[in-house]
Amino acid sequence: MSTVPQPTEPIDLAATIDELRAARLAWRDEAGSRYSVGRFPSRDGVARAVEDLVAALFPGRLGAFIGPAEREDAFVETRLRTALDGLQRQIESEFAYWQEDAILAFDVSQAAMIVRLFCAELAPIRDSVDADVRAAFLGDPAARSEDEILICYPGIVAILHHRIAHALYGLGAPIVARIISELANSRTGIDIHPGATIGRSVFIDHGTGVVIGETAIIGDRVQLYQHVTLGARSPLGVTGMSPRERLARHPIVEDDVVIYAGATILGRVTIGRGATIGGNVWLLEDVPAGSVVAQPTAAILAGDAAIDLHETLRGRP
Repeated sequence: MSTVPQPTEPIDLAATIDELRAARLAWRDEAGSRYSVGRFPSRDGVARAVEDLVAALFPGRLGAFIGPAEREDAFVETRLRTALDGLQRQIESEFAYWQEDAILAFDVSQAAMIVRLFCAELAPIRDSVDADVRAAFLGDPAARSEDEILICYPGIVAILHHRIAHALYGLGAPIVARIISELANSRTGIDIHPGATIGRSVFIDHGTGVVIGETAIIGDRVQLYQHVTLGARSPLGVTGMSPRERLARHPIVEDDVVIYAGATILGRVTIGRGATIGGNVWLLEDVPAGSVVAQPTAAILAGDAAIDLHETLRGRP
């Protein structure tokens, strides 16, 4: 015999709402925030603009354009105009967010100027990503085509977003740029600060867990594997840092370097041209060009030695 569900009393939320209000007010009082979060650029708005921008950069493979060739330019123009209009609105929001801190009044034409200058970067961005795709195809014997790499490889997704974000970062829209980098991070697990400088033909293989800091400089034809960190040695505010250390906190990786999985390189060290950094290496100093840095080779045990180790690991002395 089935029972009829009985209506339940609504939850009394009055106390919870009061506590949440108190938490909000405490945060605002402690932070002393003068900024309106409502003016902050929209993550969804930036994501839509980037989607249109990527479609304009790669209309056939990433934009799903299937029309006749003579209509391709019209497709690119439509998606590009939509992308640039969206980017301009988000950059305007970024400037409005900081308005109360500005010494001079916000010039409404500044966002439009950034977008116009950004347009000049689009062909070089496309050219650089093409070089990255070719490097990945040469560097990964599992790849069957360059199209597969552009569409499927997380390292290319991350580097494409980074090249867009880096251009906007340099033109004066750091919040919009940071949102673009975090969109890539959420998709790929690859965290590249938009301020990082990355050369041509760079291949991030597998990629999950890669972290590249704001002031890192990476040369041409560099290959990074998963869980590589190019980080700073100490967080700001923890130790005294000189002005140079504040502006140059992350490694320099010169041309033709390979860094294998799990390597952690911290501080303003230089990895010389053609060097190889082995897996799980912890590195705090410069590496000369052409060097190999590796962990000691693992020992392979057999016979009684292997039995003794098995027993030790299992807690049987």
